[in-house]
Amino acid sequence: MNVQEFLSEKHVGYETIAHRNMYDAQRLAQELHTPGREVAKTVLLRADSGYAYIVAVLPATKTIDFDKVSVAYGGSKIELATEIEIKEHCPDCEMGTLPPFGSQYDMKTLVEESLTNDEEIVFEGNNHHEAIRMRYEDFHRVEEPLVARFAVQPD
Repeated sequence: MNVQEFLSEKHVGYETIAHRNMYDAQRLAQELHTPGREVAKTVLLRADSGYAYIVAVLPATKTIDFDKVSVAYGGSKIELATEIEIKEHCPDCEMGTLPPFGSQYDMKTLVEESLTNDEEIVFEGNNHHEAIRMRYEDFHRVEEPLVARFAVQPD
């Protein structure tokens, strides 16, 4: 799945932003001079020991509360997937990148509720040197994610 091709096929407006290689959403926010709360980081979660995978999308400034994700998914055991699992499920992406479109990989997408308040979101595409900026409303329309409160400020 190529993010730009997917969005173009869906007739969604977006901007591609070239930048130096970044491997962390907080650093990406700094590089792009964008508030961290508007930069969406994408994390792959393993549910029920690998029975299912979930693409979690949350602000760069927050971390995942695994108990809240478990509640959102009916009590499933939730764990962080490994980099190898990401590569296995998303072979078209550079190691360590994961677009926020779980539907394109036969996975569910979970979005932190606080992101729904932003007019635009920014996220990594298929690599570490291009970010995508698009309207949240368009993201929600094409992805139809589950929205829940599952992220917290780190200690």
